[in-house]
Amino acid sequence: MKKILVTGGKGQLATCIKDIAIGLNGYNFIYVDLDELDITKSKEVNSFFESENISFCVNCAAYTAVDRAETEQDLTARVNKVGAQNLANACNKQSAGLIQISTDFVFDGKKSRPYREDDPTDPLSVYGLTKLNGEQEIMRILPKSFIIRTSWLYSEHGQNFLKTMLRLGSERDNLSIVADQIGTPTYAGDLAKVILKIIMEERTENGVYHFSNEGVASWYDFAKAIFDIAEVDCQVSPINTDEYPTPAKRPAFSVMDKSKLKTELGINIPYWRDSLKKCLNKL
Repeated sequence: MKKILVTGGKGQLATCIKDIAIGLNGYNFIYVDLDELDITKSKEVNSFFESENISFCVNCAAYTAVDRAETEQDLTARVNKVGAQNLANACNKQSAGLIQISTDFVFDGKKSRPYREDDPTDPLSVYGLTKLNGEQEIMRILPKSFIIRTSWLYSEHGQNFLKTMLRLGSERDNLSIVADQIGTPTYAGDLAKVILKIIMEERTENGVYHFSNEGVASWYDFAKAIFDIAEVDCQVSPINTDEYPTPAKRPAFSVMDKSKLKTELGINIPYWRDSLKKCLNKL
């Protein structure tokens, strides 16, 4: 029985993994959150890996409050960089596999074509920088690992843009949403399937990969689609980023090229609106 550790166990991605992994034979999934395992403490992590005999780890744990990270830089670095480093060290000692979940925020958003895995990184925010640092530590310690960068993650679980829009749409008649930040919404359930495929097929094509749903959208497009599909009567108006200033800068364009993942891992990726419909049906 292979023991698979999933950190950030109460988050939306881990919960989606749990939904899909129920009933899988030959695997024992262990879901932990901060109260069960503090990944920023190396001794605690090493002890946990040894006592549980972990054979694979999926690191969904992260400090993801992008704006708050600008003032909580030490905590953000401990979780996103040191936590990743500790897990990589423990995996190395146990000869365990590792999948690290990263972000499109490692890029500055100045390109006019989708970002490839080997494009230069230049994060604009503390969150993006610490996630990049986590990637770098993992590749230094455990080159035979998977790093999956994703974007605009949402699901029927936890707190995310979809849930926020549904709440605000029920409370207000109109909303103003940023229309000049371009990327791709990603359904966490689709990403969970990719993660489980890598584990169950024991894939060895290690390295950095990009995964989001297919297609391109602005946050305005995303909000419009949510209200259209959910039949919520709320007017949405487009605004520019400078009309909605935030402590952390976001990349203006963070569409990712997923050719590597589709070719090397043989994965078919759904269109973002199709996955949004599927998620809304579950809600």
